[in-house]
Amino acid sequence: MDEGNNKVRKATTFRDLVVWRRTIELGKAVYKTTQTMPNDERYGLTQQMRRAAVSIPSNIAEGNARRSRQDYIRFLVIARGSLAELETQLIIAEELKMLRKEQTMWDLIGETTRMLQSLINSLSHH
Repeated sequence: MDEGNNKVRKATTFRDLVVWRRTIELGKAVYKTTQTMPNDERYGLTQQMRRAAVSIPSNIAEGNARRSRQDYIRFLVIARGSLAELETQLIIAEELKMLRKEQTMWDLIGETTRMLQSLINSLSHH
């Protein structure tokens, strides 16, 4: 398949999903950003944020690999929950001055939230 057709073909695996790719970007941003957090938070908030960030694309991938639409939706909802968890943890880290506000990460969170909800809505109405 030539590169031009890639833009119009339907997603066949989770790797083809733009939302999955964005959550990978978000996960990398979380890992990079949390490297600056205090060492005494290594097993606290840092670890929780990283775990939530990894959970998001992992659940999208697992749901996509499932055989039923309902399972897929359920895993997307779990991913959305992990995204909300990460957002909450980021707020706490910023308010405790462990991190400075990372606009790029907030932009990715907002975009990913919208994309996940759109995918859930699309699958729910078929």
